[in-house]
Amino acid sequence: MDRATFACSTAFFRDSGNSSPAAPALPGGHVDFIDKVDSFTYSDFFRDYLIPNHPCVFSAKFTEDWGSRRNWVTWDGKPNFEHLLQKFGEAVVPVANCDVKEYNSNPKEQLPFKEYVEYWRKYIRNGYRSSRGCLYLKDWHLSRAFPEQDVYTTPVYFSSDWLNEYWDAVAVDDYRFVYMGPKGSWTPFHADVFRSYSWSANICGRKKWLLYPAGQEEFLKDCHGNLPFDVTAPDLRDKRIYPRYGQSQPPLEIIQESGEIVFIPSGWHHQVYNLEDTISINHNWVNGCNVAVMWCFLQDELAAVQREINQWKDPTDDWHLQCQLIMKSCTGIDYKEFYNFLKVIAENRISVLEKGLDEESSSRNDSKAAISTLGMLHAVFDLKRTVKVLSSLSANEDFRKLDLTSLSPSPEALLHHLEAAIDTALL
Repeated sequence: MDRATFACSTAFFRDSGNSSPAAPALPGGHVDFIDKVDSFTYSDFFRDYLIPNHPCVFSAKFTEDWGSRRNWVTWDGKPNFEHLLQKFGEAVVPVANCDVKEYNSNPKEQLPFKEYVEYWRKYIRNGYRSSRGCLYLKDWHLSRAFPEQDVYTTPVYFSSDWLNEYWDAVAVDDYRFVYMGPKGSWTPFHADVFRSYSWSANICGRKKWLLYPAGQEEFLKDCHGNLPFDVTAPDLRDKRIYPRYGQSQPPLEIIQESGEIVFIPSGWHHQVYNLEDTISINHNWVNGCNVAVMWCFLQDELAAVQREINQWKDPTDDWHLQCQLIMKSCTGIDYKEFYNFLKVIAENRISVLEKGLDEESSSRNDSKAAISTLGMLHAVFDLKRTVKVLSSLSANEDFRKLDLTSLSPSPEALLHHLEAAIDTALL
């Protein structure tokens, strides 16, 4: 991060308060196409897309040296099933049935990868029809299962990735996924986990994206407040069911070609179709630009849980703890883990500011190496954003009702440490 971008980002978040504003409509529905590999910098991306929360598409030049693009694809641009079977045939993978709706999503099952490839090949031979339906391999943690494979390198533009930095540190989970599916497979209308950013790179095939800026989803809710499963369904035009649909903007449409990367802004709902047999790699990520959006999302999720079980509220029991447990089962995180998430990010930044990052640590952890690469000013920016959200969390009534004695350091002590580190760095 250069000094001009640091000043711009600091001013933006100072003026906009604790959360990013809803993104305005893009002029003419235009989505920028980034083609200049040599001249487009991290600061360019940060300033022009992360801060204003706007989508863009990166050309295939940005992925041409990836191992997956060399080895997972045949000469004519199709999935290289033989290579994939050789490398991953015995793996067990999550597979969704695109033809079945279950609780506003597609039901999933676990299948051996070799069985899924056998199904896919037969599906193609049968003219993209099967009695089993249209099956889509989704949310496969391939990088975690096969870390030794030369699959891809995360582009520097997406390297300030707090989600994967934290989950790598606690060695529990990650938000790096592989998707593989036949022509016609699709993902229903949704926003990404924690209202995070996402990036999605096509290794082969083509996708169609329908994107709605943050806030537009409110016009797409039915009379009961539920979002649609399929945003293209004719029912949405029925004013009795979807009374505000007429107020919504048309979606932004992106056709993503092989090798291209789509950047999806924080909180943007979207629906995605595979127009050909397609393989893609996806990351969800949070950083200093949208961590306040994540915090707002968690507060909304807890409020929804509290409304659902309010009739069983008893001030003498552990009702507030039960709400946290339910929220974690639904979202994957509760308030105390969110505190630990902020703490890990902050401590890593303080380490950079106080003593730099040693080469051994960098070689063991790609996330820590990225912190060093992005520079000292980025570490200061991250700390300033962490302080803003941590201050809000510490003052939150529901957080203060929890047993916080297990948190070390205490929120107050951590805040004091962060503020002192920022002051020292800016001297």
